[in-house]
Parts: sequence; C-alpha cells; structure tokens
Amino acid sequence: MKMVLAGASMIALGAGAAAFGQGRGGGAGPAVYWMSADTSSGLAAMASGRSSHVRTLTLQLGSPRRAAGAPQAEHLPPAGLQAGQSLPLLTPQAAPRPTVPAQPWGQMERPRGRMLIYWGCGERVRPGQPAVIDFASMAAGRMPPAFANMALKPMTPPSAATSATYGEWPNERSQARVPAGGSLLGEHVVRGNYSPEIRFSLGAGQDFLAPVTLTSNSAGPSGAIPLVWRPVPGARAWFGSIMGAAQNGDFVIWTSSETQAAMMAFDYVAEADIARLVQSRVLMPATADRCTVPAEVARAAPQSMLSLIAFGGESNFAQPRPAGAARAWRPEWTVKLRAKSTHMGMLGMNMPGMGDDGDEEAGEAQERPRTKKEKLRRGLGKILGQ
Repeated sequence: MKMVLAGASMIALGAGAAAFGQGRGGGAGPAVYWMSADTSSGLAAMASGRSSHVRTLTLQLGSPRRAAGAPQAEHLPPAGLQAGQSLPLLTPQAAPRPTVPAQPWGQMERPRGRMLIYWGCGERVRPGQPAVIDFASMAAGRMPPAFANMALKPMTPPSAATSATYGEWPNERSQARVPAGGSLLGEHVVRGNYSPEIRFSLGAGQDFLAPVTLTSNSAGPSGAIPLVWRPVPGARAWFGSIMGAAQNGDFVIWTSSETQAAMMAFDYVAEADIARLVQSRVLMPATADRCTVPAEVARAAPQSMLSLIAFGGESNFAQPRPAGAARAWRPEWTVKLRAKSTHMGMLGMNMPGMGDDGDEEAGEAQERPRTKKEKLRRGLGKILGQ
C-alpha cells in the first residue's frame, strides 16, 4: 500500500518547515528521530503465513517545538523499503483516562506459586540451581537475590510524554507492511511542520538484520536440547531464554547467561550495554552459534516458549557541523537506528521450514500436502492475536 501526501498536505508541510526555520519558537534542543528495525522468525512468521520471516519498522519523531497548526510530518524512505513513497508520522490523540474506581488492595488476591530460575548453557545445570522465588514473598516486598541489578539502562525513544510534539509510524492512518525483502539502504528524508528537515543516508551494515535460523532444536540422549543457529551478519551479541510452566504450576525460566541474573531480554539493548554484558558473560558474544539447554530445565518445563535474540549495533547521525562553528554548537536534529533479530518457537520442536533459506518449501510441497502446516499457522495466529 502506497501512501502519498499531495496537494494541500504537501503545501502545509513545506510551509511548516519554512516557519520552523524562521520562527524558532517553543522549547530548545534538537529534534530526535529513532528508527527501530526488527526481524522476526519462527512463530510470528508462521502465524503471518507470508514468508519465513517478518520485518517490522517503527519510526518515532520527537521535537521540543510545537506546530503552528495541526502537527504534520512524514518520512520519505528509499524505494528499496517497498513500504510506500511516504510514511506519515501521525501525532496520537490523548486517550481519555479510565473512570473505573480503584480496587482496594485488601480485596486483591495475593499471588501464589513459585518461580524457578536456571541459567547457563550445558548438558547439566550448575550447582545451586534453580534459584527459587516465592511469589508471596515478592508481594510482601522482599526482593530475592536472583533479581540482581544488572545496571541495564532501558533505551528511551521519543514519545508523546517526553516531547512537545510527537509523531509515529505505523499508525491508524498508515499500517503498510515492510516485505521480507524490504531494505533501509539509501537516502532518507524526514520533514514536518514541527521539526527541521532531516536528511541522512544508510549504507552497508545499517539495515535490517537477517533472520535467526535454528538448525538444531531437538533433545539429545541425555534429555538436554542443543540449540544451534546460523550466523547473523552484523550481530553484536546473542541471548537465549525459555519460559514455561511445570505440571505442579511452578513458573520456569532459563537464560543463556553464565551468571545468575534474572534478565529477560526481549527489547533492544544499547550498544554500550551490549559490550559490558558480553564481557560479564550475561550475553553470548557475536561469534556464538550454539548453546545447550540443560536436561533438568527441559524436564522441568517440557512445553516451553523459546526465544533467541541477535542484538545488532546502532547507527547515530546528527546535523552536520557547520564550518567555523563554535565549540558549544548543538545540532538541530539527531537520528538513531537500532536493529535486532528474534526467533520465537517451542523448545525441542523443529519448526516447519527450519534451516531453509527460501520463503516456502517448494520442493517438499509437491511431495506432501500442507494441511498440517496451515492448521498450525491458524492456531498460532489465534495464540499471538494475529
């Protein structure tokens, strides 16, 4: 689907950009633009039924200035993205606060059960595992030592709460999908009536990461499950985890971390934190291509959700420094591109198409019907809400 702002909209954007350059009204500081590029394989791709992986792009523009009229902004991507000629950055409307009366704490049921935390790759778990957390103790305010402070600073992209004016994509007006072959490489332009014009170019190493492809996810003779995956160019670190429930109701967590840390990494991680966490062996290095889930973990939660994440680096841009500028010069805009690639699946269960490079198993499709695969996709779609 192509979204093109034309006519009056384009005139308004041009006039707004000119007014921005002349007026300088509003707050000080640069406009901040973040691009978050995520590649998903496994369950999410199967549920979509479109290809072996899904690419998701999130655009967030924050400015300390307010638009003279209705805020308008757009991103003009390179043709290789294949998501349209213009991606409108819509300013979300403030949602009304709920009027449901607050429930007294005394009427809330205290959580029950336990969480069992395992960590480390290998055939067997390390001595002292699992760390056991009682939910009732947590509700009483006693934080167990298993939740060690990793000093992990969450990345904070622009938002309506931190910006005088904010715009984002996708949104209710435009939800164009980035195809599996879409690319960020090329020239980008961001313009609007509440930010300066932003121009930058993305080159080699500044694109979506390749999908994570597992080549092994089956139990061995000991009951341990060796996970083996293909390299992802541009990956800076890896992190594996599982979550599942035991038959007695215990909640089971395992991470690939070599140290006792209850870190569940699903979001992006800042590049500085990646280097530190690789050094402390919380994250696996970029060269990692395997990790074995211990037999005790596989037995504790036989039906567990598996996550394997490749964290990419960051690319940062700012308005070019003018010749002869004073040392205190500050840019009018900054841009951050971050990337990751995530595989979600079931522990010990090989996914259809696992290890294939193509989008479809064309040769195998001629030998057997795909009814089971189609049913699995429909079922997963219900689970994932797609």
